[in-house]
Amino acid sequence: MDNALALPPSATRREADDAVDLARTNPRRAITLATAAVSEGEEHRDWAVVSTAERALGLAARELRDIGGALAHLRRAVSLADKHSLELEAAEARMSLSLTLAFAGDNRGALREVAAAGVRARGPEAARLEMQRALILQRLGRHDDALEGYRRALPVLRRAGDTVWEARLLNNRGVLRAFLGDWRASEADLTRAEHLYAELGLGLTRARVQHNLGFAAGRRGDVPAALEWFDRADEHLRSENIPRAARLTDRCEVLLSARLIREARRTAEQAVAELERRQLASDLAEARLVLAEAALLEHDFAVARDEAERARRAFVRQQRAPWAALARYAALRAAWRGGDESATVSAARRTATALGAAGWTTAALEARLIGGQIALRDGRIRVARRELEHAAAARSRGPVALRVAAWHAQALLRRAEGDRRGAGAAVNAGLRLLEQHRASLGATELRAYASEHGLELATLGVRLALEQRDARRVFAAAERWRAGTLWLRPVRPPDDRKLADDLAELRRVSAEVERTALSGGATATLLHRQAALEASIRRSSRRSPGLGGHVMPRVSVAALSETLGERALAEFVVIEGTLHAVVVARGRATLHDLGPVERVSAEIDWLRFGLQRLSVDGAAARDVTRPLAGVSRAAAKLDAFLVDPLRTHLAGRPLVIVPTAALHSLPWSVLPSLHGRPLTIAPSASAWHARATAPGTDGDVVLVAGPEVARAGAELDKLQQFYPSARRLDGVDATAAAVLSALDGARLAHVAAHGVFRADNPLFSSLRCSDGPVTVYDLEALDRAPSTLVLSACESGLSGVRPGDELMGLASVLLALGTNVLVASIVPVPDEATRRLMCVFHERLAGGDPPAAALAAAQVRVAGDGPADLAAAAGFLCLGGG
Repeated sequence: MDNALALPPSATRREADDAVDLARTNPRRAITLATAAVSEGEEHRDWAVVSTAERALGLAARELRDIGGALAHLRRAVSLADKHSLELEAAEARMSLSLTLAFAGDNRGALREVAAAGVRARGPEAARLEMQRALILQRLGRHDDALEGYRRALPVLRRAGDTVWEARLLNNRGVLRAFLGDWRASEADLTRAEHLYAELGLGLTRARVQHNLGFAAGRRGDVPAALEWFDRADEHLRSENIPRAARLTDRCEVLLSARLIREARRTAEQAVAELERRQLASDLAEARLVLAEAALLEHDFAVARDEAERARRAFVRQQRAPWAALARYAALRAAWRGGDESATVSAARRTATALGAAGWTTAALEARLIGGQIALRDGRIRVARRELEHAAAARSRGPVALRVAAWHAQALLRRAEGDRRGAGAAVNAGLRLLEQHRASLGATELRAYASEHGLELATLGVRLALEQRDARRVFAAAERWRAGTLWLRPVRPPDDRKLADDLAELRRVSAEVERTALSGGATATLLHRQAALEASIRRSSRRSPGLGGHVMPRVSVAALSETLGERALAEFVVIEGTLHAVVVARGRATLHDLGPVERVSAEIDWLRFGLQRLSVDGAAARDVTRPLAGVSRAAAKLDAFLVDPLRTHLAGRPLVIVPTAALHSLPWSVLPSLHGRPLTIAPSASAWHARATAPGTDGDVVLVAGPEVARAGAELDKLQQFYPSARRLDGVDATAAAVLSALDGARLAHVAAHGVFRADNPLFSSLRCSDGPVTVYDLEALDRAPSTLVLSACESGLSGVRPGDELMGLASVLLALGTNVLVASIVPVPDEATRRLMCVFHERLAGGDPPAAALAAAQVRVAGDGPADLAAAAGFLCLGGG
């Protein structure tokens, strides 16, 4: 470098100091400044400048998650400072090196550097070192020591007016307090830190605090708030191109708490891969632990145990004993649920003790719960009582998951003591708590997945009733936790305008994907844009706060019987792989055991496969002997499994069916003894009762035809003969906005449009309008759904089924919005045969038949006309209160 152009040493020093300050907020700019300062410092042999600039390079590399580069630069900074007796520079470089070693998993080396750095430091420099040491102790799980270090350092930093380091300390302490369950103190620390960074104009570090506010919200169980904070932070961090692997782990934990398991597992796998590549050993071990949890919830017990063990070994190497205990707990759960012999009472007890000592309260309780269940299985009642008493002590405070687990323990304890009534009361108390939590969530998706937290508790309630062979108790227990989200109207998120814009853009992109694919063009970019829009819509929806309120009361057998009149109701439930049914007819409830559910599921698959073969274009011109025989054989077997044992009580009556699990996808009318019988399929008996007794509406009749539906216009022409004053939308007029506006408040609506059921995310199931799809998220914006709605699209009646028989799809949201009767298909149906079926159905409906009776009559008239007509007739169900 030309000496005439070189910066004076004082300016170079400022450049190096600026690079250190910028390393956290603008690491790439810091690298530019520090590289220049190293060159200048070496030329002038100003080793204090070189050491400081090398430290800045190390800090910037750490921010960009280049741990190898960070360690190299920081070690050079320490070496230069030691060699030239630069005590302050050496202390500062060691302080930065210590935390980087902790990130790399070398906690022993980290503490060694902190000790060396603190030899001669005084005043604010000593307080910074104290804070750095506290952070490393925090990562080691030495929580009390860390809190004490923060307590000593904070007043020194405040007296010195060191606002930046005060904010850093509050951010770190806020995270620790969230770990320890001190929610109020955690929020106070993190909120103050965010405020300080905002005043300082440090957007990047402020975004990191916002992420930690999301972490704290997730730890206390406030999923919408957690996701909102994460999204706010990510927006800024993405704009700075900051790697997000470590942040993914926190988001994954919140997704798991909401039981969004598939998405959480993908997120965890992404985090593990990126952290492994970047050699961030400390964060990698935590990500492996989260991946183990995700695999466990997907019942992938082998992967769960493997990842938990790899995490445990890493934590042991890093001297992070509390985290090692948490990994051992994950391995215990995988062994217990997978039936492995290593899950013993003593292993559960040791794990619970270690977890309790480390402050992992919820995990310690659940480990006790597992120990109690193992002891019950082995007949060791006294041991079980001791373990379950420990677990049951946390019923009154803490996050919802903790309290529900405590009520589960209480129920198991009372059951072991022979107190069935007390066990039932404990089950009900836990489920009431979870109902209140579910009502606090606004998003349909989060509500449905939240029900999984109560699965074991609700299952225990049904099992208790089954043990007593009391049909009314089984009915009450089954209804207690069935399809609870349908009582809660979907809530729009606070940023409703952005969600509406994203939905409109998704329609445009989806239509463009289809046009491009049909023309043979490349769709990769469009599909990427579609996936990004769907992710944005999910994020916006999940931030919706719930409205709270009381859950609607479940119907009693007496009230149900009065509403049923001459009808009968059959409600199905699965416990430990066995299918049971409660039949309510003529004021009585009877209980029936129907055998393994597995055989029923297999025949439903065969039946649906056969109907799909019959529904394809040109089926009538081919030899359909085999698919017809397959449909007939599967239908006969299902009739024998599901209806024959109930025949005496059903006695040919019109029937209300409340399915469970796989039975939601069964085309019931094709069963020989049910063909021609009015059938209503309801998500729960209480939901059917509410809709069957709901007053009618006086809105419009609406007829809609979507694009590219064969003879849709002719279908609407025919239907207008029955409804001369109907509002009609077809062709280019059937836009999403026009269709949604017409549906809002309609008395009767018929929509002939292609539909798509999205198994990967049922809330993106859709109906196709002239300008693109109308999704479940669009329908949630309706003020009042149509009272009676007919969807003649393929599979428009299918729903994703979550634990607790929570439904997710077009049908479930429409019912939650107030639709009383929904007629829709659950298998692919051929257009022309469907048109004929719909014309007969509406003829009977307009003539005064109830919807279920009108559909049954239409199915009988059309089914015998040919294979496609049989498929169309079988495919439709009357859902809700018909």
